[in-house]
Amino acid sequence: MAAKSVPHFHNDAGVAVIHVGVHEFMCIGAKPPFDHPHVFLDMGDDNEIVCPYCSTLYRYKATLRAEESEPADCLWHAEAATAA
Repeated sequence: MAAKSVPHFHNDAGVAVIHVGVHEFMCIGAKPPFDHPHVFLDMGDDNEIVCPYCSTLYRYKATLRAEESEPADCLWHAEAATAA
């Protein structure tokens, strides 16, 4: 059985809003080693949520896929980080 991956997003650039294509995801704050505790965020029926650790505003955008964000470089790939 294949496991569903929860996308992780970061705000290294310090942008005001990150648009995402999912309602449930993880915020890591900044890229490691400057990340905060990886917190699961669930928008529920809303279309935006603020991370309680870093105050990043995430806004749902239906035209984005689960593995996309605007800005595009806000999606974090754990596999790439551990391989480096």
